Amino acid sequence: MPLPKAELHLHIEGTLEPELAFALAARNGVELPFADTAELRNAYDFKDLQSFLDLYYGLMAVLRTEDDFAELADAYLARAAAQGVRHAEIFFDPQAHTARGVPIGTVIEGLGRALDGARDRHGVSTRLIMCFLRDEPAQSALATLREAEPYLSRITGVGLDSAEVGHPPSKFREVYEAAAALGLRRVAHAGEEGPAAYVREALDVLGVERIDHGLRSMEDPDLVARLVRERVPLTLCPLSNVRLRAVDTLADHPLPRMMAAGLMCTVNSDDPAYFGGYAGDNFRAVREALPLGDEELRELARNSFLASFLGDEEELRARYLAEVEAYDFG
Repeated sequence: MPLPKAELHLHIEGTLEPELAFALAARNGVELPFADTAELRNAYDFKDLQSFLDLYYGLMAVLRTEDDFAELADAYLARAAAQGVRHAEIFFDPQAHTARGVPIGTVIEGLGRALDGARDRHGVSTRLIMCFLRDEPAQSALATLREAEPYLSRITGVGLDSAEVGHPPSKFREVYEAAAALGLRRVAHAGEEGPAAYVREALDVLGVERIDHGLRSMEDPDLVARLVRERVPLTLCPLSNVRLRAVDTLADHPLPRMMAAGLMCTVNSDDPAYFGGYAGDNFRAVREALPLGDEELRELARNSFLASFLGDEEELRARYLAEVEAYDFG
């Protein structure tokens, strides 16, 4: 039985496995520029974030209907549950779909259908977080938020993703203020390729409650001290960091130093179909590559539930935490 954990940094579009991509392409009459799944997998050799994003957005062309989004999410939930995920807070990128002519309601209702049945089918509780593409204009993000208002009962929070460099968090001040006024929780990618200053800006300007990635926080000792003092969670994605060349090898990952500094770290999969592993795979990988023992892994799992947006279900959070404490690594 795998260690119970929450996954807090997961892009649902990044769970599109080659086999499902080809099946949806056939169903929807979409021609992919790859001969077969093997050729597509061979394309997963990324030199940086942008080379990944080019393929990531290109493959989204196969997602057209509510059924497509429901099937995508259900496939992720099945894989995640098998690797010990008990709670998942799932990102989605509506602008990437509406730009292709797919209505935002199609995306949200399709994902929502899978999430509605997640506890019964997979034993996984869920939250849905709507991300804005930071390399698109801020007004596009604001328009997307307004377009999503009829569906806010399904959405817990907002996030910020895509190409980071040159797109500081402050660009999205207005949309985050509007999201806060609507009662939405706030997270943002910062400090993956962008500087530590972006992490500080996400906190001060956007009022975020969690930092997605945050690797480069370690370059600013004052920022590290603040993150520790304020118990700001960092949703780290080790296999992703290696695939996108943020670190050279997993053995170089700063996770042990971050934990030793007192940072509230969690381990997540980011875009597992592209980066070589789901949440449990990331836990196994860091255990094998880094000086982390059972209690460090337990701390990472504990942090994942403490950092989750389960505040309206404290009994459920307490149950998950009890499972972590009782877990026998054997």
